[in-house]
Amino acid sequence: MKHAISYHTIEGKSSHFYGLLGATVFFIILGLLSAYQMEHHGHIISGMSNQIVWGMPHIFAIFLILAASGVLNVASISSVFRKTFYHPLARLSGLLAITLLVGGLSVLVLDLGRPDRMIVAMTSYNFKSIFAWNIFLYNGFILIVATYLWFMMERRMEKYYPIAGLVAFLWRLMLTTGTGSIFGFLVAREAYNTAILAPLFIAMSLALGLAVFLIFLILDCRQTNCPLGEGILHRPKLLLGIFVGAVFYFVLTYHLTNLYITGRHGIEYFILVGGGIYTWLFWVGYLVIGTISPLFLLYYPGFNHSRSSILIASLLVIIGGFSLLYLFIIGGQAFPLEIFPGMEVTSSSFSDGAKVHIYTPSVWEIMLGMSGIAIAVLLTLIALKILPFLPRSLADADVGHEFMD
Repeated sequence: MKHAISYHTIEGKSSHFYGLLGATVFFIILGLLSAYQMEHHGHIISGMSNQIVWGMPHIFAIFLILAASGVLNVASISSVFRKTFYHPLARLSGLLAITLLVGGLSVLVLDLGRPDRMIVAMTSYNFKSIFAWNIFLYNGFILIVATYLWFMMERRMEKYYPIAGLVAFLWRLMLTTGTGSIFGFLVAREAYNTAILAPLFIAMSLALGLAVFLIFLILDCRQTNCPLGEGILHRPKLLLGIFVGAVFYFVLTYHLTNLYITGRHGIEYFILVGGGIYTWLFWVGYLVIGTISPLFLLYYPGFNHSRSSILIASLLVIIGGFSLLYLFIIGGQAFPLEIFPGMEVTSSSFSDGAKVHIYTPSVWEIMLGMSGIAIAVLLTLIALKILPFLPRSLADADVGHEFMD
């Protein structure tokens, strides 16, 4: 019954299609210009410094990597957990997983200043470094998901489809765990160095990925006039609320653990009370905008039949996730290093004992980060134009009872 749903390519002849195509190309050109400027003049033109070495481009990159891992969950529910309700959406899920990851990795490569150094990273491995592990995880993810899509779309490979789905699901968990461990293994920063970051990043990937998927699905169906039934949106909508709640649980556990550890009271006060923009990002950006507001829109009975509420809630989840990443990654570096715990240290040229470091993202960093999103959108548009990833109809009557059970 898997093949009862027919798929199609997009025509790509409308003004909206060419407008979006032109916008993505424009932002990609801006990103290349930004990469050139930072390579030519050095990172001095960015807001980054010797203290804050991960800036706005890394926020965009990690956001895209987490979204890539999480968006594949739609396909995983179909093949791994055998919930055929999600099967019509599986192809689009796999496609977005690849394009989002490529967009995120493009930002990281362009931010190196010397992209050719990637050759060294890909030929000389230090397996005590989590970055070396991630090279295998990211490249392996693209290869596995591409194979997964092939088995999904080719009837002759149908019998291998569940196995490919299981491998992709397990690899996705490892990829997100590796991304969270980049920070969890750093002992020098008080905001990092905790094992809970791995499950927190997994939960964030699920929420961000599903939010991105719902936005793309609703907007695409509006543009292509694809019928979209309420039944096909109801379960993902409720699932998004569960994922948002899971992220909140791990964030709460993270802060309660730090409050229990006396040595981390300083970083907790910085984040929760006296961190200026970082405190605002936590209470307003993440908690109010990214958690409470979307949960209200997703579960309040008055919005049960409102697709705009799902669209807005998904957008708010993305804003909240972006705020949390900025707070965690930038704020964790802005808080001064405690090189000699319990001792009062005067400031030196190495910034030990210094005050909170100031970071203001430059326009070059923002353009570079936006280019990653543009690359993901451009690749998605090209793939949708060439191959049949989109169902012709997602109306409740057309999907059929075998998918609605």
